[in-house]
Amino acid sequence: MGMLSLPGFLSCGKKKDFSLTNEKDAHSSDSDENSERGNWSNKGDYLLSMVGYAVGLGNVWRFPYLTYQNGGGAFLIPYTLMLALAGLPLFFMECSLGQFASQGPVSIWRILPLFQGVGITMVIISTFVTIYYNVIIAYALYYLFASFQQVLPWSDCFSWADESCSKTRIVSDCNTTLHGQIIHANYSFVTGNNLTCINGTISYKPVQFPSEQYWNKVTLQRSSGLDETGRIVWYLALCLLLSWIIIAAALFKGIKSSGKVVYFTALFPYFILFILLVRGATLEGALDGIEYYIGRQSNITKLMEAEVWKDAATQIFYSLSVAWGGLVALSSYNKFHNNCYSDAILVCVTNCATSVFAGFAIFSILGHMAFLSERPVSEVVDSGFELAFVAYPEALSKLPVSPLWSFLFFFMLLLLGLDSQFATIETLTTTIQDIYPTVMKKLRMPITLGLCIVFFFLGLICVTQAGIYWVNLIDHFCAGWGILIAAVLEIVGIVYIYGGNRFIEDIEMMIGKKSRLFWLWWRICWFFITPVLLMAILVWSLITFENPTYGSVLYPTWGTAVGWCMIIFCVIWIPIVAIVKIVKAEGNIVQRIVSCCRPAANWGPYLESHRGERYSHIVDPQKKKEHEIPTVSAIIYKQH
Repeated sequence: MGMLSLPGFLSCGKKKDFSLTNEKDAHSSDSDENSERGNWSNKGDYLLSMVGYAVGLGNVWRFPYLTYQNGGGAFLIPYTLMLALAGLPLFFMECSLGQFASQGPVSIWRILPLFQGVGITMVIISTFVTIYYNVIIAYALYYLFASFQQVLPWSDCFSWADESCSKTRIVSDCNTTLHGQIIHANYSFVTGNNLTCINGTISYKPVQFPSEQYWNKVTLQRSSGLDETGRIVWYLALCLLLSWIIIAAALFKGIKSSGKVVYFTALFPYFILFILLVRGATLEGALDGIEYYIGRQSNITKLMEAEVWKDAATQIFYSLSVAWGGLVALSSYNKFHNNCYSDAILVCVTNCATSVFAGFAIFSILGHMAFLSERPVSEVVDSGFELAFVAYPEALSKLPVSPLWSFLFFFMLLLLGLDSQFATIETLTTTIQDIYPTVMKKLRMPITLGLCIVFFFLGLICVTQAGIYWVNLIDHFCAGWGILIAAVLEIVGIVYIYGGNRFIEDIEMMIGKKSRLFWLWWRICWFFITPVLLMAILVWSLITFENPTYGSVLYPTWGTAVGWCMIIFCVIWIPIVAIVKIVKAEGNIVQRIVSCCRPAANWGPYLESHRGERYSHIVDPQKKKEHEIPTVSAIIYKQH
């Protein structure tokens, strides 16, 4: 009995059955490779969750908008190049990181303790984005419910409209010929005297589509600016509450439940997009819209403008959701030898193909709308929000059985938003789990529910009458430079400090040895092209900074200051954590910095069976505790 340790004889090969930290919860099952953190039930759950996270609302409205703004089909050239040079290298890097160490976006920085603040920045930015992103889902829910009417409420200028509301353009004045002389006259004078306007001299009154006035006056009850908060719009608040209830219900068991929900939320939007494309292609004017999107009207000369390349890079960057922490979190639940390389290629290609496909569906409808309103396609869309909640509802209201098409479109937006939101919340819960694993195993459902409740109350400011200004402000600041800064530091830290070749060896432990030729492209991107490109985008964005606006409404000075405070709050943790790490280290200042630039002692594969010789030095925290617990024989010896 001298060698029997206090935890009992089960410690010999059976410690998992005894330790409270290894109790099973809904997040893991007996079939999991990693019984402590849990794994995806199967490869399909993971891939669809990744596709759902990457493919979001931006694929449906922002990509088509940028495409026709930047030369139509010509925009696909820089878009594809940026996918290969910036999007895919970062996507592959983050997926590999999460899968290799089975850690979330904060704990993963055991690889480089000095940069752990980068992970915190990612999580905080994801938190800000989560708050306003769910408000956009609430908008989609509101329009979804409003579609259950025989006549769509935004199909005409009803009681809520003012005198500037019109479904067609209204002529204001023009030049006409009277008694052999050309005069400039009011249009009512021209028509009253049976005269005709001279071509090219017609001026139109500023009018608004019914859908535009419905969006501002009814849906948002929009105030004059950020200074005028107004009241909470109660029906938007209820839609926001419903969206959080849906998310909480889908995530109550973590990846085990969300992995099943995404089979519907990630796949069904493609079915709806296909239906809308087929319907849109049969409408008058559809061909004009598609040609404007990608066809004879493509403007190749646009490729000479730097702004086009910047737009292509930022769209790829944000569309793939790199540097948000979500890719690391979702990949951390993979089995160690999963082929993360093929997964990255598949998800990136699927994401970009979805954007292009959605463009055809959107522009076929916009072409029809331009045909009916006798406007150029370029004048139909003004911004991303207006494409989704003004232009498209307007076009849908003109279709036969319009409530059905409206329901399908907003149901698609709802699903696209939800599965992206699932992954973002999972990022936050994964971060908590890595820091407090025992607490998370026992209280996963209450913690998830608590997060949803807190975010709901924080989001209430975004469903006031000034709510859209807050949504736009957070999007303008938090979803911009903070992500770029995090991405630059991520790739520089891993490639230049941890070591790009060392990181490649880590990946080969998972997917097997590859030839030098295989890694040539990734080395070129990781070591040079991608960091230079990201730095160029970051510097360009800062140089060309303009104060945020929503349409023609300028933000007050204090609003811009709040925006800067939000972004500073997101990134300030990078230097703070670095300083704390250096202060806690030992030696002189140089020795401290050098020690913080080395991987932590517990960096490596999560499970001992995957560590091999390269990481055989790692001691599990649980094993370390057991070694520190005195044996019975030691206690007896001490007593004597």
